[in-house]
Amino acid sequence: MNFEHSQKAQDYIARVKQFMRDRVAPFESQIYQDMHEMNPDGNWRNWKLHPRVEALKVEAREAGLWNLFLPDAELAHGLTTLEYAPLAEEMGKMLFAPEIFNCNAPDTGNMEVLYHFGSEAQKDTWLKPLLAGEIRSVFGMTEPDVASSDATNMQATIEEDGDEIVVNGKKWWSTGLGHPNAKFTIFMGLSNPENDRHNRHAMVIVPLDSEGLEIKRMLTAYGDYDAPYGHGEMHLTNVRVPKENLIMGMGKGFAIAQGRLGPGRIHHCMRTIGLAEKALELAIERGLSREAFGKPILQLGGNGERIAQARIAIDQARLLTLNAAWKIDTVGVKQAMTEISAIKVAVPRMAEEVVNMAVQLHGGAGMSGDFPLAHFAAGVRALRLADGPDEVHMGMVTRLELKKHMNRT
Repeated sequence: MNFEHSQKAQDYIARVKQFMRDRVAPFESQIYQDMHEMNPDGNWRNWKLHPRVEALKVEAREAGLWNLFLPDAELAHGLTTLEYAPLAEEMGKMLFAPEIFNCNAPDTGNMEVLYHFGSEAQKDTWLKPLLAGEIRSVFGMTEPDVASSDATNMQATIEEDGDEIVVNGKKWWSTGLGHPNAKFTIFMGLSNPENDRHNRHAMVIVPLDSEGLEIKRMLTAYGDYDAPYGHGEMHLTNVRVPKENLIMGMGKGFAIAQGRLGPGRIHHCMRTIGLAEKALELAIERGLSREAFGKPILQLGGNGERIAQARIAIDQARLLTLNAAWKIDTVGVKQAMTEISAIKVAVPRMAEEVVNMAVQLHGGAGMSGDFPLAHFAAGVRALRLADGPDEVHMGMVTRLELKKHMNRT
């Protein structure tokens, strides 16, 4: 395997870095502050988009730095997973940056679903405006009344009724539900209870303005509403949509989910490595600029060694992630499940440790809104639950390891 970036990737890396440095970084602190002041509470109906972010999106698209995640040379730039990895890392250094390049969750995952599994009509109606950045989307999978770490526990239902699909159920932690431009959710539910456990579910496109769909509330994560994106709870009661909104067919939900969550998980990990790099950078700057007991605080209490440990951990996580990306590109998602599950455990844990170290070096400032570290800390802790908790992914690695062992004996 060769992890050296292709010439094409190197060109995009240089362009994304320059755009981030010249056009985004000068406004970073102001955007963080403004977003909090513009969207202070759980009343998502009043949440606003930041005008600077919206302007930067236009600039990024005009600069040819748009939809970088999609491996299609006509609709996007045809970058492989391995080529996209360092670009996602750069975007991950600022929490709002992925949206600037139309590379933000959950839209990237939903666009992957529609790209790989959607009908031509679904692509025209939903994928094209997502690719254009005209609308945002939601993914409805986790439920409040069951242990959603086992997705087969889902109680939400998807039923056929003539030319319509009837949807009932509750979903929460639905990312993007509070965004003012969110127009639809890809909703997963039980469709064929008589089938085996991995062929019982379906996915359907449900417009958010459908009759019977109610957004109950936005959820805080460590006290923050994460506006204007927001994770929310929605209840669907006898919601009817055209049968054409069903993706692939009844009973195909898990097959779609595997295709969606593989790239989605690795994109999260790529961005999180960038977040960890930013936290380490902030830790070094703080440690060198502040003195205590007559010395820079970087020279106190083993802080220098903690910087070294962070560098080692970040580089280890990056190599593990690049290996997973390389394997996805060469043999496909199904043959890279060990690697995908491994990085989903290792990368957020690594980032959590690095961010905690950076917060400690910043003292009280690290917990405040003056730096992005408090947001980073909440984000990486949440990522140890999002797209499956650590325990589920470790269980996957264990099963695959035991299977390999049994095949050898």
